[in-house]
Amino acid sequence: MKIIVLDRDGVINQDSDDYIKSAEEFIPIEGSISAIARLCAAGFKVVVATNQSGLSRKFFDEDQLSEIHHLLCSLVEEAGGIIDGIFYCPHHPEEDCSCRKPKTGLLEQIENEFACELQGCYFVGDSLKDIEAARAFDCKPILVLTGKGLITEQSLCEMNDVSVPTYDDLAIAVSHILGSLDDD
Repeated sequence: MKIIVLDRDGVINQDSDDYIKSAEEFIPIEGSISAIARLCAAGFKVVVATNQSGLSRKFFDEDQLSEIHHLLCSLVEEAGGIIDGIFYCPHHPEEDCSCRKPKTGLLEQIENEFACELQGCYFVGDSLKDIEAARAFDCKPILVLTGKGLITEQSLCEMNDVSVPTYDDLAIAVSHILGSLDDD
């Protein structure tokens, strides 16, 4: 089973320091929805792993989050793809839970849900937390420069870490992923 893990805010949709609190605030990044559909057409199961501390901060509730995720899934389905699962951490960072990235609880949940191993799968994110979670679980991290990606790229450079493949956005990252499959 080919599976790919995507962060949500800053990878699929535009991020906001004020949080994405409603379906109206959910604005896909250009090309991201069709990129997910292309992954599906190539046989990937697409799952989302996202920190959503806005829940514990009371910026939005479970119903509003469900509406956001329903919109995401509908847009992807209209493009001919499917989101196979959305896994999120609802906790405040100070709660020190096991599911908040960079910890790997969300990835463990994905493995349990799909009875699969994520070792070696792609994990596309825009933050250092995404990269750290991917590495801790032996996934292949990919950085996109949308969302917090430019800041993350700068942090990686300051740490002399140039090992993470970096692309302008999800659409370009997916083109490279699918191109590498063609090379195999």
